[in-house]
Amino acid sequence: MTLRKFAGLGALLSIVMPSLAMAADEVAAPVLNSGDTAWMLTSTALVLFMTIPGLALFYGGMVRSKNILSVMMQCFAITGLISILWVIYGYSIAFDTTGMEQGVVNFNSFFGGMGKAFLAGVTPSSLTGPAALFPEAVFITFQMTFAIITPALIVGAFAERMKFSAMLIFMAIWFTLVYAPIAHMVWSGNGGLMWDWGVLDFAGGTVVHINAGVAGLIACLVLGKRKGFPTTPMAPHNLGYTLMGAAMLWVGWFGFNAGSAAAANGTAGMAMLVTQIATAAAALGWMFAEWVTHGKPSALGIASGVVAGLVAITPAAGTVGPMGALVIGLAAGVVCFFCATTLKRKLGYDDSLDAFGVHGIGGILGAILTGVFAAPAQGGFGTVTDIGAQVWIQVKGVGFTVIYTAIVTFIILKVLDAVMGLRVTEEEESVGLDLAQHNERGYNL
Repeated sequence: MTLRKFAGLGALLSIVMPSLAMAADEVAAPVLNSGDTAWMLTSTALVLFMTIPGLALFYGGMVRSKNILSVMMQCFAITGLISILWVIYGYSIAFDTTGMEQGVVNFNSFFGGMGKAFLAGVTPSSLTGPAALFPEAVFITFQMTFAIITPALIVGAFAERMKFSAMLIFMAIWFTLVYAPIAHMVWSGNGGLMWDWGVLDFAGGTVVHINAGVAGLIACLVLGKRKGFPTTPMAPHNLGYTLMGAAMLWVGWFGFNAGSAAAANGTAGMAMLVTQIATAAAALGWMFAEWVTHGKPSALGIASGVVAGLVAITPAAGTVGPMGALVIGLAAGVVCFFCATTLKRKLGYDDSLDAFGVHGIGGILGAILTGVFAAPAQGGFGTVTDIGAQVWIQVKGVGFTVIYTAIVTFIILKVLDAVMGLRVTEEEESVGLDLAQHNERGYNL
């Protein structure tokens, strides 16, 4: 009788256990979260909006009228070029983790594999995110918009003097050898060089802004000054465009920072709040610094302050609290003002639209201050317990990015200059790049 009971129990278990296992599998299977997906779709559109039309208008208004189309054309062309390169190999270089192991430094710590080249294996059902909650296709597009805006930011440093053909080739090579590897080192996960160091870069202070700012500085030094700089007046021709562009950047940046939470959650909400606080503080900081120094506040100044604040809060957006954001924003507004005016005049370099003074300096300042204000002791929400140690990690990440970007950018530019030349002729520069490079005028009166 006892044996029959055990036999019956065994038969019952043989029926029930597979069902329980199947139920467990169903529970464990990743399920798309429509809220996270909707937020990431929105964030992706916002970040693309930052480049076209935001950055195109912001930069376009600051150049002379004979060069407005050339700057806007560069932003649009970069958007198309980088989108295709991202699909072919950029996403794979940045995020393929093949061969990576935490604590082990090898080639794949610097450069991702080719397992995702041509988006191999990506389907409508492919999910990703902190808990695999939204489509990988959305993540690919979201990160693509970051890859687009970074080289587009460099345009501001060499505006009004670089050949369009040379610009395209430079951007393609720079994206391949600088942007994608730096993104991989910082964001790819365990085994990535700066990831393993513990560098905090929530939304791209290192990957985007220091990277672009330093590349811009090298570019303007290699190309040389614009004809007539600094004795010839080169005032912005339409500050209305610049203010509209700055406004679009401000709005789009909520996708940039809050979207980097990769979920519609509390981190995204706090990232949105601190982004607004820091940006407002930087705008006022730049405005009052200029007011005190020059006697009057300017529209160009407050627009530049807005961008400085957005840049500085970017690496910190996921870990700092409101008061930390206030300090970071005020510091960015004042420091970037003096770097884009006094420092630039003293050193004599022609960073046409202050790509280095705003993005490079703002990114460096924000990255270092992240190490301070991410600590709960300073009102942050990170896991920093030793502020001094984290600041050193941030400084090390900044230093590596500056050196790597500067050296590789310099080599690319010098090789291209030797092969095809970088600058337009003096006559073309005098006529303006709109006519000389595109046979069009921005204004036909």
